[in-house]
Amino acid sequence: MAISVLIPTPLRKFTNNQEAVQASPGSVATLLAELEANFPGMEARLIGPDGELRRFVNIYVNEEDIRFLQGLQTPIADGDSISIVPAIAGG
Repeated sequence: MAISVLIPTPLRKFTNNQEAVQASPGSVATLLAELEANFPGMEARLIGPDGELRRFVNIYVNEEDIRFLQGLQTPIADGDSISIVPAIAGG
């Protein structure tokens, strides 16, 4: 069983318009590296120059925000669902 990664609409240009992609177990950091290897340019949209998750990006592992777990070191396992959610500002 693989890990399902839900891709938000603004990042689908990197995944040939796929709404979801499959990934391997590991951690969120290894997931992002795998996404970058398979879909070049994606990681730069998610990770800042400091190597941390950008402020306006939220990543959820099974509906839990990784900022309240172990951040980029949050483990992911077969059957997990990952959601990448860009923050939306409004006025």
